[in-house]
Amino acid sequence: MDERLQYAPCGYVSITHEGIVIDVNQTFLDIMGYSRANLVDNHFESIMSTANKLIFHTYFYPFINLNGHVEEMFLSLKDHKGLAIPFLLNGRRFEKEGVEIIDCILMQMGKRIDYEVEIRTAKRQIEEAYWEKDQALVKLEQLHMEIEQKQQELMELNANLVNLSITDKLTGLKNRRFFEEKLEDQMILYSQIGQPFSLYIIDIDHFKTVNDTWGHPMGDSVLAKLAEILQSHVRKEDIVARYGGEEFVLILPDMDAIESKIRAEELRLAVAHSTWETGQITVSIGIATFIQMDSDTTLLKKADLALYTSKENGRNRVTHFMDMNK
Repeated sequence: MDERLQYAPCGYVSITHEGIVIDVNQTFLDIMGYSRANLVDNHFESIMSTANKLIFHTYFYPFINLNGHVEEMFLSLKDHKGLAIPFLLNGRRFEKEGVEIIDCILMQMGKRIDYEVEIRTAKRQIEEAYWEKDQALVKLEQLHMEIEQKQQELMELNANLVNLSITDKLTGLKNRRFFEEKLEDQMILYSQIGQPFSLYIIDIDHFKTVNDTWGHPMGDSVLAKLAEILQSHVRKEDIVARYGGEEFVLILPDMDAIESKIRAEELRLAVAHSTWETGQITVSIGIATFIQMDSDTTLLKKADLALYTSKENGRNRVTHFMDMNK
């Protein structure tokens, strides 16, 4: 690789059409804390979270196959510590000796914002220095103003895109993608400092009957109101998300099994005692508290089994996985 590309002010990764890394520059390795051996000949998706793998498959590959290039795709990659680093990715496909290769340029978002702030600061300094100069500088001033406006629009657009990508449109809660990323963060925190956390899966009882009797618009109204109740009964640090359909999930940092059952019962009662246009609405809740042997898959499975037990035992109740075998 050319030395200038090796130390270019942005990351460079070259992959096969199947996603295998065949080359990477030193800038990207320095940002992420990897060695070349960590990445080359491994799949590019090995440093992506589950949610970002989904984005990569549903956006990156279709655009590469259709247009031959991808521009300004927002993507988070996991560094050597497992922390998410945000990038803007530009990719272009080409053939070399009959083999299809995709070159990717990755600009770290944090640095990009710093650059934009520096540009605006430089612009203000130029305006102050040349404000009283001759009319030839008027055009330059206008150009700087247009650059600043476009940069501000870009920052706002990026912020809106990030927010839209992690928000459920109906309820305004965070979506499944955001939940999965935060669950990974909590597991990393547990491995680092041993901080416990619990997980709820909440399901509306007899929700199909609500839709069948009152129609889907009323069903949507029930989902939106339940989202408001959940948000109003959690702590600032808790994470509430819509998991899909009538299921909601909560991540409760620094909360053990005993406290998680108390809090879940409070939530159940809050829903049951609320006023609903459709008559009484209740929820069933399944809880699991993370232990050292757990993964994201086993934790979700435990909470789901606990939820199933709540349903089987009559609904409108709370079950913790640890109590199922007692």
